[in-house]
Amino acid sequence: IELPPLLVKIIDTPQFQRLRNIKQLGGGYFVFPGASHNRFEHSIGVGYLAGELAKALKVKQPELNISDRDVLCVQIAGLCHDLGKLLLMVIMYLLQHEDASLQMFDHLVKANSLAQEMERYGLILPTDLTFIKEMIKPLKSDDAEWLREGERHENKSFLYEIVSNKQNGIDVDKFDYFARDCHHLGIRNNFDHQRFIMFARVCDVNGRKHICSRDKEVANLYDMFHTRNSLHRRAYQHRVTKSVEIMIKDALLKADHHILTKGSGGTTLCLSKAKTDMEAYTKLTDQVIEKILHPCSSSNEPTPPPLEEAREILERIMSRDLYQFVGETKVCTDVVTLDYGMKNKDPINTTYFYTKANPTEAFKIPREQVSKLLPVCFAEKILRVYCKNSASLRDAKFCFQSWCHENDFVTEVTLYSVGWQ
Repeated sequence: IELPPLLVKIIDTPQFQRLRNIKQLGGGYFVFPGASHNRFEHSIGVGYLAGELAKALKVKQPELNISDRDVLCVQIAGLCHDLGKLLLMVIMYLLQHEDASLQMFDHLVKANSLAQEMERYGLILPTDLTFIKEMIKPLKSDDAEWLREGERHENKSFLYEIVSNKQNGIDVDKFDYFARDCHHLGIRNNFDHQRFIMFARVCDVNGRKHICSRDKEVANLYDMFHTRNSLHRRAYQHRVTKSVEIMIKDALLKADHHILTKGSGGTTLCLSKAKTDMEAYTKLTDQVIEKILHPCSSSNEPTPPPLEEAREILERIMSRDLYQFVGETKVCTDVVTLDYGMKNKDPINTTYFYTKANPTEAFKIPREQVSKLLPVCFAEKILRVYCKNSASLRDAKFCFQSWCHENDFVTEVTLYSVGWQ
């Protein structure tokens, strides 16, 4: 992967380097030993693919007036989209990762005095910084009013669909982690993102410009969403993965006020308060697990009971004494959704295509013209129950089965985890 010098300068900062110590799949590493990859390499991959898609559109359609400055901004947005990721995202008080990424990006630029470097490479500040952040956390591009502040006209609305596509979920972030996760998990990836980039074009749709694909690529896109569903079912929401993540969550919540991190101005913050200070947030990685497992104290003070309890939970993970799976059931209540990325909607219904004969006219492909083998429903809501105390497992299973019977629920495959004592 070849990257512009400005992206290398961003990579070589403490704020970006912290991503080396955040596992891409969190608790999944305890189930799939090959899944040892980190957010660091994923972010580099997204930055690269964002540039490849932007440059492909620039070459194919010079009338779009995509500038080198636009391409560089898109690359930076792809590179920095995950700066705010944190260990499993399990401390419930923390920011959504996109919000944290925006704050961390601002902190990265300021703490490393990169503003002058960015201007030296052709960016216009603060306009382009705003544009980059708008691509990391974009609005839907078909909103009635154009509210972007990054000074890109509506004619460049398609640029906001490259890194994080709120329109239909087809973006280079998924292109990278589908390919990367499947490789490390040993799961087949049927989606070919290189074909998508090769056939992508920008067409006008109701006064806005959207990235469209060739009509013959509709099956490839369904393969993409099927891959997403498969990864969730087989890996991200694996029953043991969720058991491990519940245990890590419990440990972090118990240790919250006893793992302290220094922030700006010498302030000291606990885990759940670090979100308010990006200097402290920079220091939070998966290594907090090691801090709990192997505390180092120069004082003779005893270990606080909550920290000892947190350590015992993590030691259970290391010795494979996990919370025991009780049962699972599909439910009608709003628990969680396993879907194709657009809740219960078919994502292809919000995707536009073009034909070889008419590459400038965008249209939607009716599902009946795609295949008769498509899903009828694109989401399901499911509940999973765990028992923290293995001595109570038999009673817990009996209670769960009785509850399912009383509520006419059928126990089967699931997606979400809830810890019960």
